Amino acid sequence: MTAHPEVPACLAPLLDDLEAIPGVRAVVLGGSRALGREDGGSDWDIGVYYQGPIDLRALGRWGEFHPPGAWGRIMNGGAWLLIDRLKVDVLLRDVDVVDRWSDSARRGHFEIDLLLGYLAGVPTYSLLAERSVARILRGALPDAGEFPKRLAEVALERWRFHRRFTIEQARSRAKRADLVGAIGQVAKATVEEAHARLAGQRRWVLNEKRIVDDAGLDAAHSLFTDVPPRATELRDWVDRAALLLESK
Repeated sequence: MTAHPEVPACLAPLLDDLEAIPGVRAVVLGGSRALGREDGGSDWDIGVYYQGPIDLRALGRWGEFHPPGAWGRIMNGGAWLLIDRLKVDVLLRDVDVVDRWSDSARRGHFEIDLLLGYLAGVPTYSLLAERSVARILRGALPDAGEFPKRLAEVALERWRFHRRFTIEQARSRAKRADLVGAIGQVAKATVEEAHARLAGQRRWVLNEKRIVDDAGLDAAHSLFTDVPPRATELRDWVDRAALLLESK
């Protein structure tokens, strides 16, 4: 059993168990704690990079786990654990999948997956983002490098296209006085614009938490505090949102 200065000692046995699983290449600290942005409610995100078939019985001794693919092709699988009153998320990452999408991202190619809990979806380059910010706790991984210039160019334009398309959908919903639909589309467009700005600045995004504020779009929060229900006023509200998102 070995301790690590970046994680509580109570997690050392889990890290040792994960490292000992055949096929595991590295165990890392990820998320807000890897970035040094954690708060009192932050979980401990533990990434497990493996290659080939993986036997998760060692993880099962700590609690219920979800096998590879259970959470989709990007999030993969893992477990939500409670260890000495600490919330610990174990996230499985297939090295071959990570390498494939990371190589695509460096060439400026990516896809966006619909994923539970996300408004705008999760871009496949998030796997490279995770690799870039992860802190190695066990094993080793090749250096992921900085935010690719080509990806920044492509992602900026693509997210901006998504934002414009989504705003048009919001206008369509507003014309029908579809309050929920209009609000939902504007919220989605706000996150898409946030993605665009951060990509243009070559700043990694791990998820949608804090993305609006990180992109300098904190003024958008006030849009949602007083949404008019009538169609005419709702259309004007969408237009105001569009102007805010288009401002630089």
